Amino acid sequence: MSKPDFDDIFMELAVNLARRSHCIKKHVGAVLTKETRIISIGYNGPPAGTHNCDVEFPQSGCARDSKGSCSLALHAEQNAILYAVKNNTAVEGSTLYVTLSPCLACSRIIFSMGISKVIYLYSYAEYKGIGSDEGVDFLRKFGVKVDKYEKNLEVHDELI
Repeated sequence: MSKPDFDDIFMELAVNLARRSHCIKKHVGAVLTKETRIISIGYNGPPAGTHNCDVEFPQSGCARDSKGSCSLALHAEQNAILYAVKNNTAVEGSTLYVTLSPCLACSRIIFSMGISKVIYLYSYAEYKGIGSDEGVDFLRKFGVKVDKYEKNLEVHDELI
């Protein structure tokens, strides 16, 4: 029996975490790891203790900002990083697995926190219909290793 490698395990977990999202528009999951250990997890949605978009705004989702993004939501990678830091877990040198490549704002946080590697499943640029993955470009420019996860996973339609 062959054992799955850790990249497969962590990306599959990120995909499953995305299914926990209460966002109407996009479900995204993230897993933050050090070596072979999970140090934090996250999925996109409003800050804990506020509301759930799929309950509060079931037809349209939350209000949009000037760039068309959710005005109330934290991104999956933000939630994973914030939870780790809130619990005094060092994230420097860690690897982030995320179902959607980081936006530019998240990439600045990833870099600033010393996360050394990002592995993503889908392109943020393709999802948003923009020319390039600005977040990926930023991370690579400043020395963070970024890889697209290339294996096939069973993914639910709402994640695509």
